[in-house]
Amino acid sequence: MKQIPDKNITLFKSCLVSTEYPGIESSTKYVFDKTGIDYLVDERQTCCTGLGHYSDVFDQFSTTIIGARNFYLASDNNRKNMVMLCATCYAINKKVANILNKKDETREEVNEIFDKSDLSNMKYEKGSIDSTENIFHVVDILFNKKKEIAKNIKYDFSNFKIATHHGCHYCKVHYNDTIGGIRDPNIIDELVNACGASTIGWYDFKRTTCGAGFRQRFVNKDLSMDVTYDKLKALKNDDVEILVHLCPNCHVQFDRYQNYISNDKNDEFKTIHLNIAQFIALAMGADPYKVVGIQTHTVPVEDIVNKLETLPEYKEINEENKIGEENV
Repeated sequence: MKQIPDKNITLFKSCLVSTEYPGIESSTKYVFDKTGIDYLVDERQTCCTGLGHYSDVFDQFSTTIIGARNFYLASDNNRKNMVMLCATCYAINKKVANILNKKDETREEVNEIFDKSDLSNMKYEKGSIDSTENIFHVVDILFNKKKEIAKNIKYDFSNFKIATHHGCHYCKVHYNDTIGGIRDPNIIDELVNACGASTIGWYDFKRTTCGAGFRQRFVNKDLSMDVTYDKLKALKNDDVEILVHLCPNCHVQFDRYQNYISNDKNDEFKTIHLNIAQFIALAMGADPYKVVGIQTHTVPVEDIVNKLETLPEYKEINEENKIGEENV
């Protein structure tokens, strides 16, 4: 298995996480802090161009320039291990790194543009960021900390029926760097297991896309929603209460559109959607609102919180959280 770092990390912010589900970022930081992961967020970082790139707004060269700038910042901070909150950021940045390291002409053209702009202090050096050795998804880092995660679990999620969705841009783009399988992906399943719970494992449509397809959600909406509907039906057939995933675009597709699809298809769905960092943070006892950000979800997460409140350890942990806030 590839070497997974736990220090000198640049935590790469995600547009969709920041605007749609900021609790994913705060949950990630919470879990990183609890498990001793050394990281930095650089406010100079810019978007990876993901949504625009896959909608043909940004061409590959424009995306490559922006990636080279973000890579320079990571190197400048001496934190070259870049960890992505978003599967699209993960796939795009790995591709950009491969282009910059393998295509000398492109790299030279990028550096020429830096020289002619107000970024003249920047230069991308061949090999400074390696797509395999330096670019990771958050799940890679969490997978490497399964033992530490298990030691920090406060709540018992074993009575919930849980399924996972792994996301195309993690499992279906850079196959050789994917942990936990690509035909039956299970890295999230293993992380749920580390929290003392289990998943249903394989289910119909487990490997199917969420249906978003970036612009497909807008230009072919009926097709997009039909794909999502198939997956929601499969989850309903297995009585799944929680779907855990790793991509904010998938999160938007399931959480924001579940009620829409329910109304459109006259078929009721009650699955609750959580990013894997949110799930782990909740299991560790993080505040559902201040850390996990459940108030930003369309499908209410309160049913989970209400069940946790019935656990004997809930009151004790809630008191610990209050004391921690008073000491800040």
